[in-house]
Order: sequence, then structure tokens, then C-alpha cells
Amino acid sequence: MNLDEMIIAVYCTVDDAVKQLLPQLPQGRLRQSGPPPLLSESEVLTIEVMGLFLGHAQDTATFDLFRRQHHTLFPVLPQVHRTTYTRQSANLWRLKEQVWQHLVNQLPHHAHLHFLDSVPLPVCRFARASFCRRFKCQEATGLQASYGFDHVARQTFYGFRLHLQVSFPGVVRRLVITPAHVADVAATPDLMQDVEGVVIGDRNYHSPALQEELKTVAPHARLLTPPKKKTSAEDKRRSALLSRLRYRIETVISQWCGRLQLKACHARDTWHLSSRLLRAVLCHTLCIFLAYQHGFKPLQFAKLLD
Repeated sequence: MNLDEMIIAVYCTVDDAVKQLLPQLPQGRLRQSGPPPLLSESEVLTIEVMGLFLGHAQDTATFDLFRRQHHTLFPVLPQVHRTTYTRQSANLWRLKEQVWQHLVNQLPHHAHLHFLDSVPLPVCRFARASFCRRFKCQEATGLQASYGFDHVARQTFYGFRLHLQVSFPGVVRRLVITPAHVADVAATPDLMQDVEGVVIGDRNYHSPALQEELKTVAPHARLLTPPKKKTSAEDKRRSALLSRLRYRIETVISQWCGRLQLKACHARDTWHLSSRLLRAVLCHTLCIFLAYQHGFKPLQFAKLLD
């Protein structure tokens, strides 16, 4: 596909999903009052998703790109102010979540093989953390940035930790965001609600107390983790096998941090942060959806554009 064909394909997929979701909404529409916006919800989501896919994490850069180079596909875009577009895209966070789940239900993925992992989500540079005002007053949501340790970069950061549940071959099914100091074990029960089958995590998820709690939270799931200490040949074989299997979620996280610029957080409150995270997971799910349609492997996003 060329770029215009991909934009049209994304728009058609999103618009079909929105039309199927409308009957499930109160009174069959998104808004209860007020005039309809110039840009439709499908157009806004398409611009957001494609802007992120092209490497633009900021709304301003995405809006300027589409207004300058793709206004023929969105003829009313020159009449829309940038702040109006930004506000409308942030307000559609719930619709993004519904479209994401709608597409996940249509994607072929393994219902009994899942992976768990987390990724640091800094909200500012560490040198600015002591006087950073972002996410300071979030009493309504109970979510506040804190200090945590990034085991990959081997340094302390200030922000949040994003926990992912991914089903084979790479479909993100659930997200949980916590303050940076919250351990992976504490977020696992929320990730594994109503999960069935085998769930593979790394050594951070190794906890006998967690295994007991999951018997109530997810009785039909089995959490497998490498042992803390590989004391026997059997432990080494088990650790190597689980590491090979869970490499798939490492690929997904790499795509999120690279192409989707997960760590380029420009949000200042929970509302905008939720919208940006849901935009990222919607973009990732749509790319898998298009890859299946064109006969590519599900995580080969580079082949979507000629």
C-alpha cells in the first residue's frame, strides 16, 4: 500500500467499527446535545492513528502534517482549528477503547497463551522530577506519578509503569497503569481477570503469594515464571523455554517504545494520558488488523507501506 491507500484502509476499518458500536451507546449516538463537529469521529481517530504510525507523537505535528499534505482526503480539515481537533481527540478516549476491544475480538489470536510485562513511562526528565508539576493533583483518579527503577536502563525515573497483557501472536488485550513504585506482582491480578490458559511472565512475577491469590482471581489460568535461582538443569531448561516464548511481548514493547514513541509523554493529566495510551494501543491493533488483511505476519508493520 502507499500512504493514501493506508489512510483510506484505516478510515474504513475505524468507520465500520464505529457504526457497529453506535447502537450500543445511549440513544444510539455519541453526543447527547450540541451541534455535530466538522470532523467526524472516524476522521479524528484516523488522523490520530496515522500520525502516530508516521512518527508524530504530538497532536500539533500530526494536525499540521495532515492539514498541509492530506487535506484532499479530509476536505473540512482546513476549517478546523488545531485546539478544536486536540480537544475532540482527547474527548474520544472512551470510543478509542471501545474500537480497540471491538477489533481485538475480530483478530485471530491464541485464547490460551498470554504474556505479561511492564514498561516504565517517565513523565519528565529525572533532573526535573523534584519540581515537576505534572500529575501532582490527581485525587479524582487516585493516580499520581512517583519514583521507580528502570531495570533495563538501570536508573531511577519519575512517572508511571504501564503493565501489558498480550495474547499470542502479539495482540494487546489489557492495559493497567500504576505509579512507578508499584511492583509487577501488585498489578497482576488486574491484568489476569477472566483470563484462561497459560500466562507467561518474567522473574518479577515469581511469587508464591501471587499464585495463591490468582486461584481466586483467575482460577482457569496458570501463571508460569522462570525460577529466581536456576539451581538444576531442569530449572535452566524451563527458564530457557519460557524466555523463548515470552520474546513475543518484548517485540511488542519494542514497537511501542520505538514506532509508537510510548516514552515521549506530553500529557499533563490523567485524561490526556489515557487518551494517548489508548491511541497507541488502537494504532498497534489496527496495524495487526491490516497486516492480516494483506497476508503479512502480524507484527511486520514496516511492510504495510511500500
